[in-house]
Amino acid sequence: MSEVIIEASDLAIGWPAEELLLEHANFAVYRGEIFAIVGRSASGKSTLLRVLVGLEPPRGGEVRVLGRVPALRREPPEYGVLFQEGALFNSLTVARNIELPLSTWTDLPQDAIRALARAKLRLVGLETSADRAPSTLSGGMKKRVALARALALDPSLMFLDEPSSGLDPVTSAEIDLLIIRLARGFGLTVVLVTHELGSIHAIVDRCILLDRETKSILAVGTPDELVASTNPRVRGFFARVAEDA
Repeated sequence: MSEVIIEASDLAIGWPAEELLLEHANFAVYRGEIFAIVGRSASGKSTLLRVLVGLEPPRGGEVRVLGRVPALRREPPEYGVLFQEGALFNSLTVARNIELPLSTWTDLPQDAIRALARAKLRLVGLETSADRAPSTLSGGMKKRVALARALALDPSLMFLDEPSSGLDPVTSAEIDLLIIRLARGFGLTVVLVTHELGSIHAIVDRCILLDRETKSILAVGTPDELVASTNPRVRGFFARVAEDA
């Protein structure tokens, strides 16, 4: 069996002083797989991702990422994160956005930092855009820059929050292909939040389906296994069947 990279045990999440979004959740992510967190709106997908990267504490239970309880630390992060809106700094050039984690967490000389930033941009096909301002980029280009920044410190684990949201179908498919090419080429483990059925079928190895009504993981497995589920709510999600309010 593959090495466990993330393990959640009896996990509960939600905002303090508010009702839980998810409880009694148990799942594992294995090295080298592309693992998706899927579900309807308000089911807790992005909140779960924030718990996994240490930006929010769990309300109960435990999660371990790379063998440790996730938390904000005063040391280089062991994983890269792509936030839903990209979270690029508009006051910096594209290249400087990539250089920032390298300047913050390494003692490399500036020439080496600049070279590495260009190399990361080359990986996502944007080396010629290094001196542009993020505000001049298209939505798909911003996602690529954010992906390059997440790769800056050569992590073995990546967290991606809605990497293809807000993009046209062709650009979304291009982002999917880029993610799977980088994951397979560099042996990355990828955890992504998505509601894009095309992306789920195109690049995901396994996924969990969160359910906002029961506050639980409704199903876990490969996309094909979930499509063939005997649970009508699981099948309905993948068939885009509306539920009664």
